[in-house]
Amino acid sequence: MATGAITLNSGYQMPVIGLGVWRMEGQSIRDLLLAAIKIGYRHFDCAADYKNESEVGQGLAEAFQTGLVKREELFITTKLWNSDHGHVLEACKDSLKKLQLEYLDLYLVHFPVATRHTGVGTTDSVLAEDGVLDIDTSISLETTWHGMEDLVSKGLVRSIGISNYDIFLTRDCLAYSKIKPAVNQIESHPYFQRDSLVKFCQKHRICVTAHTPLGGAAANTEWFGSLSCLDDPTIQELAKKYDKTVAQFILRWGIQRNTVVIPKSSKLERLQENFQVFDFTISDEDMNRIMAIDRNYRTNQPAKFWGIDLYA
Repeated sequence: MATGAITLNSGYQMPVIGLGVWRMEGQSIRDLLLAAIKIGYRHFDCAADYKNESEVGQGLAEAFQTGLVKREELFITTKLWNSDHGHVLEACKDSLKKLQLEYLDLYLVHFPVATRHTGVGTTDSVLAEDGVLDIDTSISLETTWHGMEDLVSKGLVRSIGISNYDIFLTRDCLAYSKIKPAVNQIESHPYFQRDSLVKFCQKHRICVTAHTPLGGAAANTEWFGSLSCLDDPTIQELAKKYDKTVAQFILRWGIQRNTVVIPKSSKLERLQENFQVFDFTISDEDMNRIMAIDRNYRTNQPAKFWGIDLYA
């Protein structure tokens, strides 16, 4: 089954479907990674803040040692946490060590905010005395970005990008960057399509990766009390029309918008199901029907933990 890839502005290719490893723990990660590679996944989305890079690294090392896959066949992303903005090089090296890799395919600034440093690799979100996230106002995003650019020249990272940046911050990054961001990873799904931001990024050759591409489903309902687009009657009707599951239909919609999708699942049958999205095409008419159900509804709300809504 043919699978697609998008060529980034750095010249490297990024598979259009990947596996996110947020909220996965322990031994199950190893089994999941190996199973995903066997299914055909070649793109894995990690982050220092997920606190499981070491486990991911063990799974990857096993995949390489057993000849299941070669390092150059995989696309590995991880992210700089907010508390490490003043320590970009050390944070990247810490992630590489944990992942047991010589280089990263993509390194992202996880959020456009620097917070109080808590020690490289600890990725804490320290709250100040008022119960609000302790934001560090001494480090600019421009300084952080130049630290990211240095990683490319040092050969530690092939492509660099941003995450959770809006149009204003993305525009700013384009203005001060010597190496343009290759990717902006944002929450995007049928209930939170963000068409203007997606179009702006694509116009400026920044690939958009959609995190939470299924609207967060059970995980975000549990953490944030959010509503999932998986239950939407229009989407359910259209999925039936194409003889696909609701998740497959939504992922295909994301891919046809020229975004990269990184669904998360810890169930083997879901891993397989999510990967089977290359054997059908949604018509323009049905793509437009999905456009019409946008609710501008964000499901991933770190304000719950940070005591401040950075999107306000």
